[in-house]
Amino acid sequence: MTDRVLAIDGGNSKTAVALVDVDGRVLAQVVGPGASPQNVGLARSLEVFEGLVRDAARQAGLAAGEPIARHTAAYLAGADLPQEEEDLRAAIERCGWSATTVVGNDTFALLRAGTSDGIGVAVVCGAGINCVAVARDGRTHRFPALGPISGDWGGGGHLGGKALWLAVRAEDGRGAPTALLPALLDHYGAGTLAEVVGRLHLAEAEFDPHALCRLLFQVAATGDEVALAVVDRLVEEITLLVTVSLRRLALLDEPVDVVLGGGVLTNTGGVVVDAVRDRLRDLAPHAAIRVVDVPPVVGAALLGLDALGADPGAERRLRTAYEPLDLAAGG
Repeated sequence: MTDRVLAIDGGNSKTAVALVDVDGRVLAQVVGPGASPQNVGLARSLEVFEGLVRDAARQAGLAAGEPIARHTAAYLAGADLPQEEEDLRAAIERCGWSATTVVGNDTFALLRAGTSDGIGVAVVCGAGINCVAVARDGRTHRFPALGPISGDWGGGGHLGGKALWLAVRAEDGRGAPTALLPALLDHYGAGTLAEVVGRLHLAEAEFDPHALCRLLFQVAATGDEVALAVVDRLVEEITLLVTVSLRRLALLDEPVDVVLGGGVLTNTGGVVVDAVRDRLRDLAPHAAIRVVDVPPVVGAALLGLDALGADPGAERRLRTAYEPLDLAAGG
């Protein structure tokens, strides 16, 4: 059997699967719906993964019953605790896709996608927010990333909710005036946010926090002080995640890669990234800040190739197979 890696990047909003050979050639790639076990449950997650994996096998021209891969590298949103990683690994192993399986949090795939060796710090800010750090000697630092109960602040869902909260308070007098109010009224096509709140409460309107997150950044770009304060708080949080991680691994004064990714960071035209870079210049002067420019599934595949001992040419071949992400797009 030709050595193959089955790579899975399971996010909250979408799941990407790639099948690559040990030389880094992409044999198949498919994308499907988000399947975080926290959101849809383990059974539904496995159903989505199974469908996409079988689609990838057919796309690669594998015969029915033929082993799909030697190794599965699955890096998943919702694999936040060691027990969750172990439960998911055991469940995926039972699917019989490969001889060996590794399951980890999707932030590790982001880190590998943005570095040549998977060493450094990665912060993802998409639907949620998370951070992992890996030292050269193998030590790691990570956060539970379970939402407010584990001290988290940020992510598209949180920021979108914050935009609505601030606009509602601007309308009813409890908060400062902000251009978020007319922006959200226009978004919902309503005369008042009180009307919108009632519709949301009665499930007569959809609450899409990620759309409101985009509105938040658009309003902040006009100079609105209330929206800018939220963006500044996000910058502070990302800076904290990075500096705490570096401090815990004694890397604050060492050359280290800091990789930023996720839709909130890659789709805001540098507003957050540039500010984070400015703040870290004094706090971690030897850190190299970069935004990941390939999809995280590439990181999952690279971690799989690392596990198989692939040569450096495989990484170069794999990276060139993927279109660079458009990092200049506005949110």
